Amino acid sequence: MKTLFLSPPSFDGFDGGAGARYQAKREIRSFWYPTWLAQPAALVPNSKLMDCPPHDIDVKACLAEAKNYDHVIIHTSTPSLKNDSKVAEAIKSQRPGTTIGFVGAHAAVLPTETLKASQAIDWVGRKEFDFTCKEVAEGRPLSEVNGLSFWKEGKIVHNPERELIPDMDALPWVTDVYKRDLQIEKYSIGYLKDPYLSLYTGRGCPAQCTFCLWPQTIGGHKYRVRSPENVAAEMAHAKKLFPQVEEFFFDDDTFTANLPRAREIAQKLKTLGMTWSCNSRANVNYETIKLMKDCGLRLFLVGYESGNQQILDRIKKGINIEEAKKFTKACKELGVIIHGTFILGLPVETKETIEETIRYAMDLDVFSIQVSLAAPYPGTELYEMARQNGWFAKKDKTDIIHDDGIQQSTLAYPGLSKDEIFESVEKFYRRYYLRPKPILRIIKTMLEDKNVCVRRLREGYEFFTTMAQRRTDLAASKAASAA
Repeated sequence: MKTLFLSPPSFDGFDGGAGARYQAKREIRSFWYPTWLAQPAALVPNSKLMDCPPHDIDVKACLAEAKNYDHVIIHTSTPSLKNDSKVAEAIKSQRPGTTIGFVGAHAAVLPTETLKASQAIDWVGRKEFDFTCKEVAEGRPLSEVNGLSFWKEGKIVHNPERELIPDMDALPWVTDVYKRDLQIEKYSIGYLKDPYLSLYTGRGCPAQCTFCLWPQTIGGHKYRVRSPENVAAEMAHAKKLFPQVEEFFFDDDTFTANLPRAREIAQKLKTLGMTWSCNSRANVNYETIKLMKDCGLRLFLVGYESGNQQILDRIKKGINIEEAKKFTKACKELGVIIHGTFILGLPVETKETIEETIRYAMDLDVFSIQVSLAAPYPGTELYEMARQNGWFAKKDKTDIIHDDGIQQSTLAYPGLSKDEIFESVEKFYRRYYLRPKPILRIIKTMLEDKNVCVRRLREGYEFFTTMAQRRTDLAASKAASAA
């Protein structure tokens, strides 16, 4: 069947393709590549990938394109399911014969609930859905496709599970799909050079973090990887396809989980003369950091999460605070930039632990940070902990964004309300960035490059606009609670 892989229109600035922790509207307009859809699109000949949010494609334009396809596969998520269902219904109404499938972590964990969200949804793909999509697009009867749930005569049928892909080199490269269907200049992340390009060199993560979405729902806890030769070959190909790219990012949950392989890939990238960055845990040794830096590494994206060791242990982070400090010091000595991420509202947060985390972040003093709210997605251990302990602040446990697309606090603890957790995000940002060192770092980058200066000014405007919107959301939440 002629197939469209679709990230539907959503909230302005909504990053449905976010590959790490949550889907939401960010503090500054930022978009990750829709790699999870690009991968099956690469398996289906004559398909098309349409990523609406970053390309500013509205519902009308989306529907005009969708009517040309027999089969539409939509990547959905917990916060976007209602919106995505409405888009599916509109597609179905204009062309009733269209087959519509939903994929993504929410569909993988809650296939029955996803199918029941709308009669327009014909099937959902569970777990790793690349070859599930391929087989459905080929016209194989739904009853014969493993890893698929579907409607049959008014009843929901769950086919046997599909085995996780053992040989990741069997998957085609996504870069050709990017070239064919995406405008890469539409994708930007504040801490990466612009334009950037991201992809996966492997799936799954051996870490057991209770909050992390993808390993617990789709990828698994075994790090299944592409060979260094395969990765290097695609990167060489990507350099030819996208000569304008300033930085390549490896979006594996933990690229450094297999250090010998990471070192081998780094050495192969050195011959390509590439600038690249990756996700990393805060436990890489000095020698490996130095080697990777010498081979073109510019930045680590590191999840520090909390400054309280008990919280880190409770979420099974597997990192000691002193170990993280040692890693951070090594990166600074070697000139590797760090973008650190922190999460507020993890079990069992208090006002004191929030203060501890803010002071910890200021002590680390990495180049830039992102502060998120704990997102208890269905299928994660964090979700089950919250359900069993009564930490959910709302009856609807999947209500994790405000009406404007901004992430909201869904958990509350004794002595700490959801509004207090939500409010602490802005406090965290202000106390971190309104210090001489961060301000001087930002000014320095602006003075060094005119384009960066323009970009930082835009991002600054977006950031403070979002903070103002957050205050409006907070006031509305407090008013609702008082009522």
